[in-house]
Amino acid sequence: MRTIIEAHVARPGLAVVEVAAPDDATAFAVQELLAAQCAIAAAERTVHEPGEPGVRLRLFLDLHPNDQDNPVSDGET
Repeated sequence: MRTIIEAHVARPGLAVVEVAAPDDATAFAVQELLAAQCAIAAAERTVHEPGEPGVRLRLFLDLHPNDQDNPVSDGET
C-alpha cells in the first residue's frame, strides 16, 4: 500500500483506515459500515499482495466533515 502523507492525518478527526479481509465483498461491506457513520473518501478497489492472505483496502475518514474552519474537510486538500 502507498505511504500515508501528513495531510491524511493533519488534524484530530482525520484517520487512515486499512481493512484486511478474505475477499472484496467483505472489504467493501466494512467500508459501507464506516461510510454510514462518518465522511469517507472511499476506495474503488482492493489490493492483493502476493504471498499475503486476503485483500487490503485503504480509505480515509473524517469524523468532523462539517468543520468549516479547516480546508481538509472542505475538499480543498
